[in-house]
Amino acid sequence: MAYIELVPDGEATGQLKEFYDAAIARAGRVFEIVRTMSPNPAVLEASMAFYVKIMKGPSGVTRKERELLAVVTSAANDCYY
Repeated sequence: MAYIELVPDGEATGQLKEFYDAAIARAGRVFEIVRTMSPNPAVLEASMAFYVKIMKGPSGVTRKERELLAVVTSAANDCYY
């Protein structure tokens, strides 16, 4: 099984701390998908930008439909959303 050493909330510094603080302000906590990318804040930044473009960018699909697609895809892949 692969192992990724995650950065706990209290140990985040610099750009990672900014991401963690924003996550807490937005959702009240740091979700595991964010924490999983904590060893490489540049990857986290790129992933977050990609997510925002997909979920909030111009599209013929509504935000609710996008969220539903994400949930269905996660369920089909046995991935907890």
